[in-house]
Amino acid sequence: MRRWATVLATAALLAVSVGAGPAAAQPKVYSGREAAALRCSNTLALTAVALNGAELMSDIEKDLMIEITYLILDRHVSGTWHQKKQALRQVRDRRSVEETLQDYQRNAARCLRQFPIN
Repeated sequence: MRRWATVLATAALLAVSVGAGPAAAQPKVYSGREAAALRCSNTLALTAVALNGAELMSDIEKDLMIEITYLILDRHVSGTWHQKKQALRQVRDRRSVEETLQDYQRNAARCLRQFPIN
């Protein structure tokens, strides 16, 4: 399960496009709690990848944060995985890396409280 969650989360967060059916092609507009969950997921994932790339976080810690983002998306965001990936791509493209890292410093603890995974 853990490996599968990591694979799905990595695919979602890196916006790897997988062939999807016609229903998945429909864009979904997220607002409120779901939009906040998407932003938290983006913040946690991008920060994990950035810190790992700078050798400030181990691969195990990065993988754990990616799994947390997968669980947030799975439990707190509706829609198909294709729709979630599209939404994550939009969130990622609207924020600079610097803004996302600042979001992490300000909001990571709140994200984990607001979107429990256990």
